[in-house]
Amino acid sequence: MSLSSRAILVVICFLFMSSPLFTSATTTTTTDQGLQPRCETHIFNNGKHYRSCKDLPVLDSFLHFSYARETGVLDVAYRHANLESSSWIAWAINPTKKGMLGAQALVAYRNSTSGVMRAYTSNINSYATMLQESPLSFRVTQVSAEYLDGEMKIFATMVLPPNTTVVNHLWQDGPLKEGDRLGMHAMSGDHLKSMSTLDLLSGQVTETKSVNGNMLMVKRIHGLVNTVSWGILMPIGVMAARYMKTYETLDPTWFYVHVVCQLTGYLAGLLGGLGTAIYMARHTGMRSTAHTVIGILIFCLGFLQILALKARPGKDHKYRTYWNWYHHTMGYVVVVLSVYNIYKGFVILQPGSGWKIAYTAIICAIGAFAIVMEILQFKKRWGGLFVKKSEDLQEANQSASKKEILKTKTKKAVVRSKDKGSGGYEIQIENYNITKNIMIPSGSFVSYPHTSSPLLTFQSFPPSYYYPCTAATVAWGFQNGLLYR
Repeated sequence: MSLSSRAILVVICFLFMSSPLFTSATTTTTTDQGLQPRCETHIFNNGKHYRSCKDLPVLDSFLHFSYARETGVLDVAYRHANLESSSWIAWAINPTKKGMLGAQALVAYRNSTSGVMRAYTSNINSYATMLQESPLSFRVTQVSAEYLDGEMKIFATMVLPPNTTVVNHLWQDGPLKEGDRLGMHAMSGDHLKSMSTLDLLSGQVTETKSVNGNMLMVKRIHGLVNTVSWGILMPIGVMAARYMKTYETLDPTWFYVHVVCQLTGYLAGLLGGLGTAIYMARHTGMRSTAHTVIGILIFCLGFLQILALKARPGKDHKYRTYWNWYHHTMGYVVVVLSVYNIYKGFVILQPGSGWKIAYTAIICAIGAFAIVMEILQFKKRWGGLFVKKSEDLQEANQSASKKEILKTKTKKAVVRSKDKGSGGYEIQIENYNITKNIMIPSGSFVSYPHTSSPLLTFQSFPPSYYYPCTAATVAWGFQNGLLYR
């Protein structure tokens, strides 16, 4: 090869090596290796060595362990890289099922004041757990943690049941809030995939697919369906029955609106709400919590409301009032429990502040509308009650007056009345041996003659006393048997 040929070859090689394609490929490989170090190359500062290690598929996490099958002793170190110091980490084994509930966790975080790492155990028995410190179902010793160069580690020695070979394990991280409170981990992406099945002998990791994006979708359907059915349709149905019924032109439209809202809400909650709850219970091992118990109670009360329709007495039945009290009270209880349980569901699911704000706005709008309608219908709904009480009181007074008049009438021999023809009436009362003549001018004005009791005091009036009464008063006296010709 000539000198000129060699020079050309050198130039071509130089140009190729300096090309963007070559540089990019080299840089990418180096960068990937730098961001994702292999667990085999890691050296622990405390000098510990483990027989097996595994690069976990998500959350920049690694698991190192040594396991003695005969004794069940498991030495474990969990590492989480690329992590802020204001974070917490957890690694757990679930000895009974896949998923979060029932997991036996190791938890660690860095104290925000002293900077000292804290490591402890937590038995997770609720989706609303705050990862409080609690003993595990098996013995754990030598629990410790460290944080260095953006990487947090947990160390522990566990004693599993002898001959355990495969375990369900999960790992997680989340933010550390004010006062070193452990905040909720993210509910999307890799945070929903951080669980798998671990073979302690071979180190093989099998991804768990039963609780990932599909389960998240089921949870969202559960929350959305129950929020719309029990938290929106049910209150609207109650309001339709309460406020539309007062308008005669909306009868019986209000009844059909009420029934459609309540039945639609109940059936949607039954199919979408209860169905997804049962699915989650079967696939995540969800145990009974306050949210679950209240949900079951709501379904039972709703079913009783439907049965009550078959037992509804007629409008004129003597038990209809008691049935109304029962039906209305149960309806209000269902609505209050539903709204309360929806907010408990927000705490468990943590869908994001936007969902909670949106529902709060809707329920506040419904409540504001109810307040306005109560004000507008106050006179129609409650005023009649006050008027009725007033009329009842007036009628009672009249009855008492009449009884008193009749009682005093037994002391009179005769009560006579005649038209004097001079603009008045004369009423003559003969009380045993006493005879008194009373002139009643017909032009006198009395607003409510039947509410006065002049006849009670006639015998005490002096002769020729002109009592301010109209002819209507005399007519009323004859009509009611208080005056006699």
